[in-house]
Amino acid sequence: MASKKIGLISLYYKNYSLWSMFKAKNLSPQKLAGFTALVLSAIMAAGCLLIGANYKETLIAFALTFLVAYYLYLYTLQNFIYRKIKLIYKFIYQTKASKREDFFNKNILPLKTIDEVSEDVEKWASQKKEELDNLRRNEAFRKEFLLNLSHELKTPIFAVQGYIHTLLDGAIEDPTVNKMFLKNATKNIDRLCRLIDDLDEISKLESGEMTINKEIFVIQDLVKDVFDTLSIKAKQKEIKFSIKKGCEAPVHVYADKEKIRQVLINLIENSVKYGKPDGQTIASIYNMDGKRVLVEISDTGIGMAEEHLPRVFERFYRTDRARSRDIGGTGLGLAIVKHIVEAHDQTINVRSKIEVGSTFGFTLELGKDN
Repeated sequence: MASKKIGLISLYYKNYSLWSMFKAKNLSPQKLAGFTALVLSAIMAAGCLLIGANYKETLIAFALTFLVAYYLYLYTLQNFIYRKIKLIYKFIYQTKASKREDFFNKNILPLKTIDEVSEDVEKWASQKKEELDNLRRNEAFRKEFLLNLSHELKTPIFAVQGYIHTLLDGAIEDPTVNKMFLKNATKNIDRLCRLIDDLDEISKLESGEMTINKEIFVIQDLVKDVFDTLSIKAKQKEIKFSIKKGCEAPVHVYADKEKIRQVLINLIENSVKYGKPDGQTIASIYNMDGKRVLVEISDTGIGMAEEHLPRVFERFYRTDRARSRDIGGTGLGLAIVKHIVEAHDQTINVRSKIEVGSTFGFTLELGKDN
């Protein structure tokens, strides 16, 4: 009785192990062919015994059936599977196969396991998902850019149109307003010209057409030159320019002097535009690691909320559209600054707090004379 129970248990576990093997997700074609050949061989052997064949004939029939069934089924299965896999790879790569790829498809691909193919397909799917996400982000950015560009162009164009139509309707004969209207129209035309110039410059920077002519110069001297250039604007708001104490010692940098002048003019001019009366604009220069120099322009102005900081270098992005447009500017200044700094293979960042002020910092390559 006990032996009968043991036999039933062992038979159960054998059947369970065979069934679990058959249900396995990673069942190879060889295992599947072997399992199928074994079943067919067993049926053949049972048939031989039923018709009265002896054990030797039954064993030969079993072996022959197993071998023929195994190789026939394996060949058919592999051809079917790898034809499908080949189609999958053609779909993934979407290119006409070269001689090298034909060799891969005939000799290397059949050696790949289903798991390896699955991994390749998952990688491809992940790449495609990333590409689609990038396309969606770019599409959203393009729509926002075109909307902003349209708005920036319409504002001065409509203003000029309004002044000119008013003059043509009779205001040109009125000496008290005709000159004022012409001056206002001129201001808007100048703004439109600056916008077009900035768009042209940023497109050249993005396409890599603009060359960077590096030279060694003292960064403090350039900062002082920009301070002098913008001194009249600063005096109008009683904003004081200075270089931070301890940063006066000359530091040589290796960069395009005129491009960095443009960066400094933009950052320092912004510190004046958004600065508070009787405020300060302070330039700081730090030798970071013997290879790079950190230049920071800090102000005591109105500052920016934290949520705006990741986007301030985007084209036409304004933290306060109404106030920014009243102050002036094309909305492209910081985008141009970022492109110039990145064209030097350097980085730029910003720190800010509302009613405390902002600090823009960018790195430059340290000059060999230091």
